[in-house]
Amino acid sequence: MERIRTAHINSASMPANLLLLLLFGVRVLAICPPMCTCSRGHRVVDCSARGLGILPDSLQHNIHFLNLSHNRLQDLDGLLNHFDHLRTLDISYNHLHHLPVGLPRALWDIRASGNYIRQLEKNDTAYHWNLQNLDLSHNLLERVVLINNTLSNLQALNLSHNKFWTVPTNMPYNLEIVDLSHNYLLQILPGSLDRLPRLSRFYLHANRFTSLSEGVFNRLDGLQLLTLGDNPWACEDEENINHLLTWMQQTPAKVLGCPCYTRPTCGEVHMATRRTWNSAAFTEPPLGADARHPIHRAPMQAVTSGSLSKSAQLNVAHNPSPVNTSGAGVQVLIMGGGFLTSTPHSLSTQSSTTIRTRSTKKVLPGRARSTSHQVHICSFETTILSLLCTVFIPSAL
Repeated sequence: MERIRTAHINSASMPANLLLLLLFGVRVLAICPPMCTCSRGHRVVDCSARGLGILPDSLQHNIHFLNLSHNRLQDLDGLLNHFDHLRTLDISYNHLHHLPVGLPRALWDIRASGNYIRQLEKNDTAYHWNLQNLDLSHNLLERVVLINNTLSNLQALNLSHNKFWTVPTNMPYNLEIVDLSHNYLLQILPGSLDRLPRLSRFYLHANRFTSLSEGVFNRLDGLQLLTLGDNPWACEDEENINHLLTWMQQTPAKVLGCPCYTRPTCGEVHMATRRTWNSAAFTEPPLGADARHPIHRAPMQAVTSGSLSKSAQLNVAHNPSPVNTSGAGVQVLIMGGGFLTSTPHSLSTQSSTTIRTRSTKKVLPGRARSTSHQVHICSFETTILSLLCTVFIPSAL
């Protein structure tokens, strides 16, 4: 009898316990720190610009996005490693002196710009196989040690506005975008870029380059956009600069801020000679394009920071000849023995202290003569035809 009564009591209390458990569970799932705002089922948490000095309590373990930017955080070591579902972490513009230790390995995107980070050790990014974007711009970095086989999915690396003197070596091989603009770069060590076949956008403007090693860009087979403006190129040192100028005349990539030239854009030689605009990625429609036949393309990605070029000016030397090609009124410029696309760009009006006018190759004479010859032939045939009409039409009447 006592056993039956106990069983009855237990069965009666089960709904109450279950109700308490459900209420507690809902409360846990719905929790959001009072100083933050949460959305998307409390998995997107924004704690930015709250004056925080410590990590907020009661953050859910299953959050996907955490914004801690523009606060006063100084140390986050070991405080974020239990967020196993975290995909994006924004800790930019805080008071951090190093990348936090023990970041979740599930992260896709780490934004740590605007801090006081001086170096990046190999253990700081080790085992981050899922990481795709890493932004360490606007720090005090002088050295980074990257292990390319542990960052196999890294596609974008922003190291602009730091204190690098040399382009980092051993960069992950799947990188597509690297921004090293606004540093103190003087050299690129031979072989540093040899294992970056997918690199498509490379920003090197606003540094201290005077020359570059021969063949330094030769292995960048996927390169589409390179910025070299606002560097003090030693144009008078022809022995060391000529190989770079030759490479620019042959590369299919677009080069913004051409060294020792007075025009803002060079490169894209092979693309323009094939007279196809669809294959020229990151290219704006040319000046004078026919508005009735607009060229639909994705806009060129803006350079991530700052002015592109002081050395690149809009005054084109030797008066290049515009030639209209078929399709949408495309204009190309014949200069240096190749075709260069004529595209508008807004660049700085200041000139480099090392620029001097360099001689360029003459316009291809064969093409110029053949065009003129065809025009004369057409005019001669028109004259003969008009004379024949004058003679034979009255006689027929």
